[in-house]
Amino acid sequence: MSTREEILGRVRQALGDTPHPTAEVPRGYRVVGDDLDRSTVLARFVERVEDYRATVTRCRATEVAEVLARAVAGRSVVVPAGLPWPVPGSVDDTGQSAGELDAIDAVVSAAALGIAATGTVVLDHGPGQGRRALTLVPDLHVCVLGAAQVVAGVPQAVARLDPAMPQTWISGPSATSDIELDRVEGVHGPRALHVVLVDDL
Repeated sequence: MSTREEILGRVRQALGDTPHPTAEVPRGYRVVGDDLDRSTVLARFVERVEDYRATVTRCRATEVAEVLARAVAGRSVVVPAGLPWPVPGSVDDTGQSAGELDAIDAVVSAAALGIAATGTVVLDHGPGQGRRALTLVPDLHVCVLGAAQVVAGVPQAVARLDPAMPQTWISGPSATSDIELDRVEGVHGPRALHVVLVDDL
């Protein structure tokens, strides 16, 4: 008998026939924002993303390629498989190591959805989004998101996401503060986040 089994056996013996009460867990979570119109949801998303010192560019689907070209001009860029937009001078993700990705200036990816209440972009690492290291190591992350993918709050986001998929929730560039509240960006991820919000995507 292992130590673990011995300890659990003693616990069971001590509890004996003590009934175990079951508690009903209320599931009526507060859902905010269902009554907001789309323009308000999108305006809130842009405001909250910019509050995190990220850049937001709104455009139409026909302008995405041009916006991406401007966002990464003069930088080395890596893109994940399945990205539907061309990115000039980019290289494909071929499983580069963290060290190799660190030598690349920027990454361009798609996203699963955005959350207006928190200014969060969520990746579930599906087509066009890439693996986690790809979007966390380069210094600039340019993320393309359709307006229809923006939801009002976290409950709506969770309802849309597949819990079996890995998820990365991004609220602004990577940042940390020391005890004196001196903010340092780029320690745990990209120093800069640029969200391209596509109104008709």
